[in-house]
Amino acid sequence: MELGSADAFERMGTLGVEEEFYIVDADGRPVSGTDDLVYGPTPPEPLADRIDHELFQFTIETQTPLIEDPGEAADAITTVREALVEHASNQGYRIAAAGLHPAAKWRELDHATKPRYQAQLDRIQYPQHRNTTAGLHVHVGVDDADKAIWIANELRWYIAPLLALSANSPFWNGFDTGLASARAKIFENLPNTGMPTAFDDFADFQTFERRMVEHGSIDDRGELWYDVRPHTGHGSVEIRTPDAQTDPDRVADFVEYVHALVLDLADRYESGEDGHDIRRELLDENKWRATRYGREASFIAPDGEGVVSLESFVESESDRLGISGLQNLLDAESGTEIQRRIHAEAGLDALCEFLTLE
Repeated sequence: MELGSADAFERMGTLGVEEEFYIVDADGRPVSGTDDLVYGPTPPEPLADRIDHELFQFTIETQTPLIEDPGEAADAITTVREALVEHASNQGYRIAAAGLHPAAKWRELDHATKPRYQAQLDRIQYPQHRNTTAGLHVHVGVDDADKAIWIANELRWYIAPLLALSANSPFWNGFDTGLASARAKIFENLPNTGMPTAFDDFADFQTFERRMVEHGSIDDRGELWYDVRPHTGHGSVEIRTPDAQTDPDRVADFVEYVHALVLDLADRYESGEDGHDIRRELLDENKWRATRYGREASFIAPDGEGVVSLESFVESESDRLGISGLQNLLDAESGTEIQRRIHAEAGLDALCEFLTLE
């Protein structure tokens, strides 16, 4: 039974970025039945021991090395992506990035053969069989376990604006879903996903984590796939909400904000600030608004009184934290809008080409 420890939470402010991508052919279409990039030739640095399949063989995840200086995050993200593109090209493949690949049809794609994923397929069945999603995960190190729980509780309200800004998955299984982030809703069909409840402290979370493993609900702690979670192995708080991004600059903008926000919340915890007591149903409503409407969404305020527009959220957070990335994200055409525009103007082939990385 793999469980973490409070001892893992020992460093504040370190960063790690995980990105999920799609392996595609020369035309940008998903490939099926390949495990070459994971189990074939040794990948170039910095991918060694930092690359793995996700559920499908055409989905692949990378991890940056531990980032000590947040100013180096953008370079780390770009370096990993360039190495992955090179690794794929050397074996005759290309790499695409989006929350969902618009041409992926899950019935036609092979699942990874790793025992972990086979066990998930057996246990979860249909919802996992069709889970062709790809996300962006940001880890920020926290130096105290109870602090990490408090921060994760507070981060739950910020999930919806982050999803709205990241929405990059209107198409699934070959059709337009009408959603800004179809990935968010498809992924929520799995157990242990979506918006978590608040935990009293680390002991409370660890009891929950242990019970889920001991009672056979999950095989290990990594299968708690909530939108935000304390990672008891890495000693971090992990945001798992955003859709995968085609543009690496957008990834860097998300990382800048998540890092600044976690540090700000850590300071507020240290100063003895009370956390927000927000109904889970209101948090779910906010996330639905982001899932459906993306940039057009507005959100019920943390105190339950009033509504916050995405524009006002970006303005206030940018000013409060002294960052520029959120405004960059808001000012740019959204990934969902770009995908729909290209699809309408030039068709699916052009969209598949646009989503491939160079």
